[in-house]
Amino acid sequence: MTLPGLRERKKQRTRDTLTRVALELFTTQGYERTTVDEIVDAVEVSQRTFFRYFSSKEEVAFAVQQMVEERFLEALRQRPPGEGPFDAMRNAVLCAWDTIGDAIVEVVPVELYLRSLQTIESTPALLAVHLRRSTEMEETIAGIIAGREGLDMDVDPRPRIAVAAFSGVMRVTGQLWGRGTDQSLEAIRSLTEEYLDHLGPALSPRWRARSGESGHGAP
Repeated sequence: MTLPGLRERKKQRTRDTLTRVALELFTTQGYERTTVDEIVDAVEVSQRTFFRYFSSKEEVAFAVQQMVEERFLEALRQRPPGEGPFDAMRNAVLCAWDTIGDAIVEVVPVELYLRSLQTIESTPALLAVHLRRSTEMEETIAGIIAGREGLDMDVDPRPRIAVAAFSGVMRVTGQLWGRGTDQSLEAIRSLTEEYLDHLGPALSPRWRARSGESGHGAP
C-alpha cells in the first residue's frame, strides 16, 4: 500500500480541520447562525480554500456522516453471500460501529460527531437534507441487497421493503439515543443491536401468545 505524499496529507489535514471547526461552530452557536466566513477565519484560510474542499456549508455539515455511511456500505458489500438480507445489514452496521470510532477520531472527536448528529436532528434545514440523503441511501442499499440476491428490484419489491424496515429501526434508535442520557458511541451501538434483534419478531404474523401459551400480550 502506497502511503499518501506530503501534499496529499496536507490537503487531508486542511479538510479535516475545516470539518472539525465547522462542526464545533454548528454545535455551539447553531448551523444557521454560522457563516462560511466564520469557519475560514477560525481556520485562517480563504473562502476559496473552503470551496476547494466543500461545495457548501451543508456539505461540510454531513462530511463525517458521509464517511460513516460509506463505511457501512463497504461492510455490507463484503458480507458473506450466504447471509440473508437482514442478517447482512445487521452484521454490516454492527461491524461498522465496531471500527468507525477510530476513523472518526482521525477527523473529529467522537463526542463532537455525536453532538453533530443531534444538531442535524434539531435543525429543520439540516433535517430536511438528512431525510433526502436517507432516501438516497436506502435506494443504494436496496441495490446492493438486490445484487446479492440476484433480483431486479424494479420487478421484485422485497429489497426496498427490507431496507425500509431496516432503515426504520435505524431512525428509531437514533432518535431514542438522542433523547437519552448516555451519548456515547457504545450506547448507540448497543441500542442499535438491541432494536435490530427485535426486527424479526416484530415482522412475525402474530405477536400475541396463542391460547394456552404463556407470555406477554396473551388474552
